[in-house]
Amino acid sequence: MSSNKSLSQGAAWAFLLGAVVMEVVGTSFMTISAREDALWGYAVMAAAIAISYFLLAQAVRAIPLGLAYAIWEGLGLTLIALVGLSVFGEALSFAKVAGLLLAVGGIVMISSGE
Repeated sequence: MSSNKSLSQGAAWAFLLGAVVMEVVGTSFMTISAREDALWGYAVMAAAIAISYFLLAQAVRAIPLGLAYAIWEGLGLTLIALVGLSVFGEALSFAKVAGLLLAVGGIVMISSGE
């Protein structure tokens, strides 16, 4: 296993961003598959989520786990809510928007503490 120093911060953040994107792709295909009963979509979902976890694991080689996971989950949650709104026509209630803002605020607090 290589040391943490072998991965630059830039590469780690790129891995983390890729992990977020793949999480959103996987979750979106989960919704498509569930609504359309499309088995191929489950395969895309599983692959995207597996890639997401792999990329997240690469990111935590140079980014603290708590920070990486908070960003992965919070940014992923926010983007998935936006995909739900724009692609699937799901409503965003005041409570959902407030929850997303609290999640983003939590990520900012975790990031500033690192």
